[in-house]
Amino acid sequence: MKALKLAVVFSITASPALADTRYLAFDPSDRVTRALTRGITLEVERGWFGAVSVRRIISTSARGSATISRGGPDQARGVLPEGSGETSVYSIAQEGDGRGLARALCPGAEATYLVVGRVRAGRPIVMHGAGRWSDGTFRHCVTLSYNYRGEWSLPPRSSASGAE
Repeated sequence: MKALKLAVVFSITASPALADTRYLAFDPSDRVTRALTRGITLEVERGWFGAVSVRRIISTSARGSATISRGGPDQARGVLPEGSGETSVYSIAQEGDGRGLARALCPGAEATYLVVGRVRAGRPIVMHGAGRWSDGTFRHCVTLSYNYRGEWSLPPRSSASGAE
């Protein structure tokens, strides 16, 4: 019983320290991807056991970013091309630059989703744009392929007093 209590206390106190935010930059690896995006940076949160969740997509070459959230309809995965291994569905927020990203990926769709492969530093990534039209049908819109470029770092946070 004491070991269980210690495990619970450890997980509560350690989880914020083990989770961190990273910025992974990617360059387009094909003509279609280059035409839609000249490069992206993914704001990712690495969880307690190393699981990665994408929080935001930032344009590397122009101003703009879109907030995305994990989750979406399974139908978005169902319309991917044969042999696609990407499984994580993200909903694109329809505020700010998210609306423009959704329109660029799936023109005419009522809702646009990104289906993303496993995000890892040092590895290429594939994303699919999938959309839901007003009649309720889902369609695959585009496949985006990126090569890993590097990781951005942020300056260390200073304390509230300004002393480091």
